[in-house]
Amino acid sequence: MHDDDLLRYSRHILLNEIGVEGQQRIQQAHALIIGAGGLGSPVALYLGSAGIGHITVVDHDTVDLTNLQRQIAHTQERVGMAKVDSIRTAVGQLNPAVQVTAVQARADAALLDTLVAQADVVLDCCDNFATRHAINAACVAHHKPLVSGAAIRFDGQLSVYDSRDPRCPCYACVFPPAASFEETRCATMGVFAPLVGIIGTMQAAEALKLVSGAGQALTGRLLMLDGRAMAFTEVQIQRHAACPVCHRTA
Repeated sequence: MHDDDLLRYSRHILLNEIGVEGQQRIQQAHALIIGAGGLGSPVALYLGSAGIGHITVVDHDTVDLTNLQRQIAHTQERVGMAKVDSIRTAVGQLNPAVQVTAVQARADAALLDTLVAQADVVLDCCDNFATRHAINAACVAHHKPLVSGAAIRFDGQLSVYDSRDPRCPCYACVFPPAASFEETRCATMGVFAPLVGIIGTMQAAEALKLVSGAGQALTGRLLMLDGRAMAFTEVQIQRHAACPVCHRTA
């Protein structure tokens, strides 16, 4: 670690739970972010500012004026730019030492199979169940920890699904692929601007804890936020013996 790094990351290094060794693990880690919008923006900015070595960000969309109410990595000047390129620019301005790979594409199963295998931690910042299940399936197949966040209207949720731990459920254990869930999107339902910042920042925190070894990850727990009352509810979640994705037995 260079002298400049010791200065830049000194507030992490001062933490007993991270220290020099934990910061070095952060700098050597590769994070895969799926989605460069409301959740992906704070995730990328905080992972970048914390010095994570390599970020790969995947999104097919371009920056739109309606995004600027909440997607804080993007700016007025970058309207029309690919979101992944905007994220790369924003992270580079914060911390040029971080390598950012921008992938402007839809996160389908084939792409995820390749990218998840290369990552140390995966962050689901997308906005639809089909992609969430594809991300989960790839994480289970490659035994990669998944930090999953969601936000709509005034409601948010967060959990960590870590298939390296045989006791931990996967996303499909909690939200079965065959179940019927109402698909809600910000474009039609709205979202409170700071909510995506709260959930996205917490996703970044969980990812940094996972790669540095600090603290206790949010595995086996689903954290839900009611932004109207600013009240958190935590629910214990269990692996499902008949899960069609992780195929665990009781």
